[in-house]
Amino acid sequence: PTSVVSLKAPVTGRVFRVLQQSEAVVTAGTPILEIGNPGDLEVMVELLSTDAVKVQPGATAMITDWGGPKDLAARVRFVEPSGFTKISALGVEEQRVRVILDIVEPRDSWSQLGDGYRVNARIVVWESPDIVHAPLAALFRNGETWQTFVVRNERAVRANVSVGQTNQFEAEILEGLRTG
Repeated sequence: PTSVVSLKAPVTGRVFRVLQQSEAVVTAGTPILEIGNPGDLEVMVELLSTDAVKVQPGATAMITDWGGPKDLAARVRFVEPSGFTKISALGVEEQRVRVILDIVEPRDSWSQLGDGYRVNARIVVWESPDIVHAPLAALFRNGETWQTFVVRNERAVRANVSVGQTNQFEAEILEGLRTG
C-alpha cells in the first residue's frame, strides 16, 4: 500500500527550484524544493578581495546588464567577512568576497528579474562632487613622480601632478592641474 505524505511549506512564496524531481525515499531534512518570495530578492555579487575591502555597507550601487530597459539603483547591505578562492576564466586563482545588495527601485521596474539571474553591478567606493580629474591614460611616471602634458605658450610641456583616488579610467588630481 502506498501512503501519501502532505508537506506544508514553512513560508508563503513561489517555487524557485524542484530539488527532488521524482519519487524516492528521502531522509528527514532532505531539501525537496526551494521556495522564496520574488519580491524579496537580493543581489549577490562576487568581488575580488582587493576591491571588496573598499566597499562599505550603505554604499550606493547600480545593477547593470540585467536585461531590463534601465539600470537599477541598489544599496550595499552586507560585505561577507570571509573570502573564498575561485578559478578565473583564465585559470588564475582569485580571492573573492560576496557582497549583498538590495534593489531600491520599485518592484514593478524589475519584476522580470529572478533567482539566479546574471547581473553586473557597479558600487560607489568613493565620490566627491567637485574635483579636478584627468584620464588615467594621460598620466605617466617619471621616476617617483606622476606627470602629464599641459599646453603652455602653445607648446606641450611636462607638468608634475599629485594623484589622489583612481579607478580604471580616471585619476583625481590633487595638485598640478586646474579645471580648463
